[in-house]
Amino acid sequence: KAADQGNAKAQFNLGLMYYKGRGVARDYVQAYMWFNIAAVGGADVASKALDSLEKKMIPEQISEARALTGKWLADHGRAAS
Repeated sequence: KAADQGNAKAQFNLGLMYYKGRGVARDYVQAYMWFNIAAVGGADVASKALDSLEKKMIPEQISEARALTGKWLADHGRAAS
């Protein structure tokens, strides 16, 4: 809930859960989306996580994750920086 309300630390932690498959199915697209949203929210550690995660993803996954990020940001009245 905190992640959906804009808490960058919670967004990063949710991304980490998806990245590691802890409590949820491992999903790099969802992990990327939450790391990206956290990075927009100012979580510097999320930017580093994105760089690492991109190396494990194919271009189509990255494109999908970026589209999901844009949709989430638009739906929550935020803009990507």
